[in-house]
Parts: sequence; structure tokens; C-alpha cells
Amino acid sequence: MVSSEIVFAVEEAPEGGYIARALGESIVTEADDLQSLREMVRDALICHFEEAERPRVFRLHLVRDEVLAV
Repeated sequence: MVSSEIVFAVEEAPEGGYIARALGESIVTEADDLQSLREMVRDALICHFEEAERPRVFRLHLVRDEVLAV
């Protein structure tokens, strides 16, 4: 069964830029900015899935942790 959507959890990388990890698949990619990350995710999906099995859309879920001193 082909999923119509795949979700990526996106985090800021410690050294700068962003890292995207697919939920439920072993796909990880990174880029310096969000526009480049969108392109990298699209390319990763094209490489990872055959066209007939590729999800038609992807969702980027940005996760941001902040640690603050009291």
C-alpha cells in the first residue's frame, strides 16, 4: 500500500543548518537553510522510493528545543 504522505521531523543542527528525519522510514538529510532542506528531502524521496511507491506529498514538522537558565 502506497502512503500518500510522509512526515519528516526537522531539527536545528548543533553546527548550524537543519536535519530532517523521516518518521517510519530510514531517510535522513540535512541542509544549511529551509529552502535547501525542502529540495534535499524531495531528492531523498526520489532516490529512496520507486515512482509508483513514492508518497505524493511530504510534511516538514519543525521541532525546536530551548533550554533556558532559571
